Amino acid sequence: MKILLLPGDGIGPEIMAEAEKLLAALDLPVTLDHALVGGAAYAATGYPLPAETLEKAKAADAILFGAVGDPRFDTVERHLRPEQAILGLRAELGLFANLRPARLFSGLEDSSALRPEVASAIDLLIVRELNGDVYFGEKGMRTTDSGEKQGYDIMAYSESEVRRIAHVAFKAAQGRRGRLCSVDKANVLETSQLWRDVVTDVARDYPDVTLSHMYVDNAAMQLVRNPGQFDVIVTGNLFGDILSDQASMCVGSIGLLASASLSAGTQGLYEPIHGSAPDIAGQGIANPLAMILSLAMLLRHSGGDEANAARIEAAVAQVLADGCRGADLGGTMGTAALGDAVVAALN
Repeated sequence: MKILLLPGDGIGPEIMAEAEKLLAALDLPVTLDHALVGGAAYAATGYPLPAETLEKAKAADAILFGAVGDPRFDTVERHLRPEQAILGLRAELGLFANLRPARLFSGLEDSSALRPEVASAIDLLIVRELNGDVYFGEKGMRTTDSGEKQGYDIMAYSESEVRRIAHVAFKAAQGRRGRLCSVDKANVLETSQLWRDVVTDVARDYPDVTLSHMYVDNAAMQLVRNPGQFDVIVTGNLFGDILSDQASMCVGSIGLLASASLSAGTQGLYEPIHGSAPDIAGQGIANPLAMILSLAMLLRHSGGDEANAARIEAAVAQVLADGCRGADLGGTMGTAALGDAVVAALN
């Protein structure tokens, strides 16, 4: 399997080094390549997603992605900002389905923002549509008739876009506990009404899955009130972005959540859901566990290697159960020390 490593910006290179350390310990038959992306690529080439990087990405079986975002480039034209690299990869590679699992690891009950008895029930999967919504809709600045500036971003989904993400979500629910909650805002948004209608129609193909619907504001409340009620959540790009970050704090830290962005085939891009964290970059204190868990998802979904994916996840669970903590969880272990602990648990 050919894996492209894109460390990116901020803490990206530091946590990527720990994923490479784990890959070396597993001694798998893989070929690794590296490329620039985000602010690092812009600084070197003038583009956040250079043609060479995109070419390597298209040729890879899977991509392991660190993070993008660099405050030095916050004032450049929007299409040249580091964050455009990940949007470009999603669009160019057809990565439309984002899987974001969230569960509370044993021993972290007191790290959650929720009461321990509430947090301990968290074991859910958010399936987020990744190629539509306001992030990819028409956008711009214009002047109104009264002469004031107005920004606009158009939210839109086609029936086929909703249908294909719904199938991914229903199949995921079939492999879990058989419950799917579709999150929208159909009471005020036409886009959400179409979403709800299509998901309801797709449900006919999955009689073994129980489908429910929930407005996004209620879903945000329920994630902190009773997160144990959720098995699989399917939602659009904007709502999924927000709810998955909320879920990360319910399980203790955003440094623990991995994600997979999948195409219609087996190619995928795997990344921690946190950002580049430039305020702690280079200090060796970033939590690498979300990156390591992203590697597990890569092996499972693009490599078909369930055994080693489960080994990595078990090693991370063991490390946390043993009390290993980074700064984000109130501990003192650094990035490299946490990576070493996972390798030791793996062996």
